[in-house]
Amino acid sequence: MNQYGFEGLEQKIGYTYTDKKLLRQAMTHTSFANEQKMNKLKSYERIEFLGDAILEMVSSEFFYFTYPDLPEGKLTQMRASSVCEQALAITARDLSLGSYMLLGKGEELTGGRDRDSIIADGVEAIIGSIYLDGGLAPAKEFILTHVLNDLEKKQLFYDAKSILQEKVQIGHLGNLSYKLIAEDGPDHAKHFAVEAWLDDTRIGSGEGHSKKLAEQHAAYQALLQMQAQETN
Repeated sequence: MNQYGFEGLEQKIGYTYTDKKLLRQAMTHTSFANEQKMNKLKSYERIEFLGDAILEMVSSEFFYFTYPDLPEGKLTQMRASSVCEQALAITARDLSLGSYMLLGKGEELTGGRDRDSIIADGVEAIIGSIYLDGGLAPAKEFILTHVLNDLEKKQLFYDAKSILQEKVQIGHLGNLSYKLIAEDGPDHAKHFAVEAWLDDTRIGSGEGHSKKLAEQHAAYQALLQMQAQETN
């Protein structure tokens, strides 16, 4: 266990495992299991499946009781923005989760340690592993502390493109456009870099495994810069 430094991860997530093997499994990507000729069932896939269900239940309960006057549609939107892949990736990066994951050489070389889809699954696997080790209470505590936090930031990212478009239109700020500046990687691991422009001024940049996600990141960065300027 020491060779992977998982004790540091336990400190970050605020939970100490009784069965340390569960945490290792939660951090084991399928590519690593295949490379090590391990049973595929020893990767994080099954635990992530369980964590996903627990996350949906706990987040639904959270929004239901936190916002008693909101209709079902609005609650669904708020939940989606808080537990979508990109939101979970924000949580993963806050915990430096990617640095603890066990990846195959191929995934390592193609940037899997920082790929939203992989590290987001890692968050759900952590939830599932905590549940299996200690029950619902500590799993719920992890979700409330690390996932359902900083919701304004996650909502802003989730709706970044539409919020930026609305802001530009209402303020008559100019013509908003997105420019693809780089595209590389194999078909199964594409990487895109995009810039957001307002007329002739670059206002944000972003990267992602799809053009749409890269645009989302660029819009989010543009909004953060606008907020900072408004504050000053």
